Amino acid sequence: MKRDSFQELQQRLQLSFERTKLLKQAFTHTSYVNEHKRGSAQDNERLEFLGDAVLQLLVSEYLFGTYPQRPEGELTRMRASIVCEPSLAQFAERLDLGSHVLLGRGEEQLGGRQRQALLADLFESFIGAIYLDAGIERTRAFLAEHMFPFVESNDYGLLMKDSKSKLQERSQHHGLGPVEYRILEERGPAHDREFVVEVYLGDERFGVGSGRTKKEAEQRAAAEAWRKLSQEQA
Repeated sequence: MKRDSFQELQQRLQLSFERTKLLKQAFTHTSYVNEHKRGSAQDNERLEFLGDAVLQLLVSEYLFGTYPQRPEGELTRMRASIVCEPSLAQFAERLDLGSHVLLGRGEEQLGGRQRQALLADLFESFIGAIYLDAGIERTRAFLAEHMFPFVESNDYGLLMKDSKSKLQERSQHHGLGPVEYRILEERGPAHDREFVVEVYLGDERFGVGSGRTKKEAEQRAAAEAWRKLSQEQA
């Protein structure tokens, strides 16, 4: 990360890191470290692990306090729809985090700055870095400014039922036949796997989606099928 980029990011988001190495690490992709093995750069995977746990806690706390009448099962589904790759990638895009990430040349050429999986991981590592540098209260305040308002206003559609549940309900309601998910393709190395899944209603293919897990790919396929059905039945 260039120094001016590093400073601009902090000024824009009203952050002031005491441990600036943490911020740089949060934006250092493994591809960059692999191409700079003689340097001292550390990748952001450990911060991503921590950030995921911090997000799970603070999003749970937010939902628990904001929706006191909702049962545990519904809160769990709501949290899953917020702390998932597509929505975290949207938050990363909104904050323009991708423009600051340090990438290897190969990842850069493959369009890594716009890759959803990379952006979601980046958001998690960034939250992990804020937590380590400034503590839980500052992290909570950051999310209250940059994440929770969009959840509450539902600008991102985050609090809707998950796509698989919605598709199942619509299929049953309209007698469209059983919903079946089929793996079309598995690609990429073991540490960066991508699944491609098709969804069928009866004998007809209605959607296809990809993701780092089968569940994520199924959700995206279901979302596409839901959109297609909504257009047909409008």
